[in-house]
Amino acid sequence: MDITASRVVDVTRVVRAAAANALADFRATYTWYSWTFGWLGRMLCQVTFFALIGSFLHSAEQTRYLVLGNSVATCVIEAMTVVVSTSWERAHGTLALLAAAPSEMGWVFVGRSLQWPVSGCGTSLVALLVLDPLFGVHFAAAQVPVLVLLVVLTAFGTYGFGLFLGAFVLAAPAVRNIVYNAAFLVTMAISGVQVPTSYWPFGVRLVAEALPATHGLAAVRALADGASPAAITRPALYAAVTGVLWLTAALTAFRLSAQRARRHDGYEFAV
Repeated sequence: MDITASRVVDVTRVVRAAAANALADFRATYTWYSWTFGWLGRMLCQVTFFALIGSFLHSAEQTRYLVLGNSVATCVIEAMTVVVSTSWERAHGTLALLAAAPSEMGWVFVGRSLQWPVSGCGTSLVALLVLDPLFGVHFAAAQVPVLVLLVVLTAFGTYGFGLFLGAFVLAAPAVRNIVYNAAFLVTMAISGVQVPTSYWPFGVRLVAEALPATHGLAAVRALADGASPAAITRPALYAAVTGVLWLTAALTAFRLSAQRARRHDGYEFAV
């Protein structure tokens, strides 16, 4: 087995083990009942709230725009929860051990909070396929597999962005909730959820272009409008590329944090 293949195997093993912890955390956080009638119900109410704004404006176009945008945004909100959960390791006192371990710390965190984008995909798809038809947005059966792929790209691309922020929150866990709320609210504001990205000045649009959610949502809108495959594929590729870039940046940030902690004998990761 060559070095590259061996590294892939090691990374897969680390992510799989960390994901098992993520699943255990999710089971400890939710039961099927609390997830369905607590979290999912809350998100569907939020989507309905924004969709009703379009209805009160007596605009089918605005209603369609808002219900689609906010349905996709539910996976963004949940994927960004990684900003908060990343700091849990510090509270548990395990960061020094992770920094000292031979495996790369960043991959541990990649798997450690996978419950959020996975759950977010489920929330978003329920909103898109069950709630949105009540407001006039329908997806044909043949479009559903593409829709699932686009939601997955959006959720996991956003997850990479959240991991990057989480790497910095490790050094200042007291601000984790502030960073989390600011991050998903800014994303919702500028990525085309509530208003088109063209509404914003050039500098803000430039920031929006760096967010996977902007491109993932654009692809979902194109799919809902029955656009050509090329019009759907282009933003989907942008969502994938920006997601990979944010993941790479997150892994680099975790690597630097671990190196710094090792130089200080783990002192920076002390509880």
